[in-house]
Amino acid sequence: MVDQKNTLLAIVLSVIVLVGWQYFFAAPQLEKQKQIQQQQQQQQQTKTGPQGPQAPTASPTGPQSPSAPQTPAAPQTQSQPQVPGTVQRPAALTRDQVLAASGTRVQIETPRLRGSIALKGARIDDVSLNDYRETVDPKSPNIILLAPSGSPQPFYAEFGWVAGDQKTKMPDADTVWTREGSGALTPESPLRLTWNNGEGITFRRTISIDRNYMFKIADEVENGTQQALQLFPYALVSRHGTPQVLGYYILHEGLIGVTGDNKLHEVQYASIADKPAQTFKTTGGWFGITDKYWAAALIPPQTATMSARFSSGSLGPVKTYQSDYLLDGITVAPSAKAQNLSQFFAGAKETAIIDGYEKSDSIKNFELMIDWGWFYFITKPLFKAIDYFFRLTGNFGYSILIVTVLIKILFFWFANKSYASMAKMKMVQPMMEEIRKRFADDKTAQQQALMELYKKEKINPLAGCWPILIQIPVFFALYKVLFVTIEMRHAPFIGWIRDLSAQDPTNLFNLFGLIPFDPTVIPVFGQFLHLGIWPIFMGITMWVQMKMNPSPPDPTQKMIFDWMPLIFTFLLASFPAGLVIYWTWNNFLSVLQQGVIMKRNGAKIELWDNVRALVPKKKAANDN
Repeated sequence: MVDQKNTLLAIVLSVIVLVGWQYFFAAPQLEKQKQIQQQQQQQQQTKTGPQGPQAPTASPTGPQSPSAPQTPAAPQTQSQPQVPGTVQRPAALTRDQVLAASGTRVQIETPRLRGSIALKGARIDDVSLNDYRETVDPKSPNIILLAPSGSPQPFYAEFGWVAGDQKTKMPDADTVWTREGSGALTPESPLRLTWNNGEGITFRRTISIDRNYMFKIADEVENGTQQALQLFPYALVSRHGTPQVLGYYILHEGLIGVTGDNKLHEVQYASIADKPAQTFKTTGGWFGITDKYWAAALIPPQTATMSARFSSGSLGPVKTYQSDYLLDGITVAPSAKAQNLSQFFAGAKETAIIDGYEKSDSIKNFELMIDWGWFYFITKPLFKAIDYFFRLTGNFGYSILIVTVLIKILFFWFANKSYASMAKMKMVQPMMEEIRKRFADDKTAQQQALMELYKKEKINPLAGCWPILIQIPVFFALYKVLFVTIEMRHAPFIGWIRDLSAQDPTNLFNLFGLIPFDPTVIPVFGQFLHLGIWPIFMGITMWVQMKMNPSPPDPTQKMIFDWMPLIFTFLLASFPAGLVIYWTWNNFLSVLQQGVIMKRNGAKIELWDNVRALVPKKKAANDN
């Protein structure tokens, strides 16, 4: 019959979408994380220590800063000065050993960050996050975002000038700056550095930081010579070694930037490695390298014209990746000064902070640092709603429950129409059966009679599809929110759920931890042998909801409907716990709503009749 076929079609389509989602994104997650851990260990053991950054320029295989723009004042084919003195350190050196060997360092102490800046080179290359740790264990190590050259995973930012004449001695990675004053770099106390090149040119740098994740760098040059200087301000963020990424289609990890035309550019590591650099001529914007939850981004003056670039190179066996920009040249007259102001974001991609920087500093589309995806218009408002109620309740799990109720209210009219139509459908079941029997041999006449019945009773046979179809975009939007927003990372609910962005940690297949065995280690099928308590709750609520409807007359359809809750239970088992909690709570509310509507329309709720029908009946004594 048409209503059952349409409902079946909606469910089959939903299963196809969910199976595809499970196959491409959810199911491989556990295996991917294990591979990442193994590869990281191998990389630490086999990787040779990378050289220091080759900026503004390097050998043909090394990372480079952008070429100087071809202006009349600059050479048409400009060979920019190479940073001297960078040496290759053995891989045995740990990050702490590299920090200790890099000379005097000025500590960074803020409410959100800690780290240090070496007077040698004055790079921003040592930053860890005070509020975030590797795991949910509060004693686990803090997240290390930036690390110096020579450490196992270098990741740093560098700022400076490129001389147009290629001869003027400029500060580089080996330059030892002199600091003014003492104490740590704090939001209240900026770091002031000076250096004289011995040729009459003095460079000054002031590094300041706010209470969150934004550095401000003011570079000043004083020309004490008798000749005019042409200088090009530059900035780069460089990463040595290819980081391990999750590799999901819905998440970008790699080089990222927004040009002055407000266009977002996302380049994966694999797509830029051993490929020509991607260059942009732009006014304003920002450029950096992003992970799932953290990022490092260069923010030039938003009114400045520049050449920006994404590039990749090699230092021996180690791949390097770099985002950089070079501003148009400025001329510094004799006895004159010039200044360049730039910003550098290094921290967690917290929505409120990212949005705040976009507004306060007028950074073009800085909010796109967070990968909201194509359905931005659904994903971000959904997060905003969840975050709002989190601030009221102090628990993202409670917030998801509240937002689910609001979503149910938003679609209340559609759901009511659907359930009312289903209730009417139950009321006319006897008449529909009579039509099928009457026109058993004439399917065309049968369909015409059924359509006349629908029209007479004002029944919409497609209405049963709406509850499922409406959930799909909200489901995927919530999945995106749970997957990409750092606010959901390690967010606890109640009981055993300590991270709403991770799957339910309990597992039926080891009796919820009573058996000291991890079924997921089994090859091939192990990743599917994880079934937590909340997915089981979800399966039960889905089963109850489907059993409130009359059983399909077709045996094949009935079999599919009977197995559907179990299939969905396993499909959602590896999804984030927050998503499964949403689906469970939504099912529960749907059961209540459907029950009220069916009772109001006089339709019998056949839940218990359907449950009893599952119990095999005893054969009669004379049935031999």
